[in-house]
Amino acid sequence: MKIISSYSIKGGVGKTALAANLAFALRDAGHRTLLIDLDPQGAVAFYFRVGSAEKFRMRDAQSMAEGLRSNIRESDFPGLDIIPSNLGYRHFDILLDGMAKRRKQLRKVLEEFKPHYDVILMDCPPNITLLSENVFRASDVILVPVVPTVLSQRTFEQLTGFFRDEDLPGGILHPFFSMVQKRNKMHKEIMAELTELHPGFLKTTIPFSVEVEKMGARRMPLLAYSHASDAAQAYRALCSEILIQLSQL
Repeated sequence: MKIISSYSIKGGVGKTALAANLAFALRDAGHRTLLIDLDPQGAVAFYFRVGSAEKFRMRDAQSMAEGLRSNIRESDFPGLDIIPSNLGYRHFDILLDGMAKRRKQLRKVLEEFKPHYDVILMDCPPNITLLSENVFRASDVILVPVVPTVLSQRTFEQLTGFFRDEDLPGGILHPFFSMVQKRNKMHKEIMAELTELHPGFLKTTIPFSVEVEKMGARRMPLLAYSHASDAAQAYRALCSEILIQLSQL
């Protein structure tokens, strides 16, 4: 079982759209996939027409695993299950703070799902918290969408700096360019600068697309209703690139 996270300090960069479409693409590729929505906003579950998670008490890793397991929902796409979010997830940090080995509890919890899934994909809230640190230590791959703008560049550099300061393995960070406008001069300049400074950027870029914005109205991943669009093809290409990365772990 491999664990992938869709994460960014900055909101509005296409993180949740990535999680929904990558989960769909992984499922299409034949991988039993569990998509966990850790963001209290619950957008991923909304895209898949799944209701909010029921509240549960967390005292330790075992009760956390039991609570998450009780909230597993089948999606409309066989082979892809969802654990939806709940506004109560905003208290995750408080709950984790009271546990022993508080920065490593999530990995222990996710091991409980190993017999049932090939891939676990997590959509994470846009901040650095104790929950985020658990995500960093639990993940095999962290996908970081970077819009080629100055603010997005700044938050990506903050993330890489945090990994250095906390002695976390920077090699699990896999940034890629998101919401790219090919005719935008600033986008081109920032992409060139960042790929020179950080050679680890994935080759696939996700273009800005009105079709992606329609996911909220259609309440399904882009890949479920738009096979031929540039964005859909980009998400599939990104999935293929990630699967190659996972095969090398």
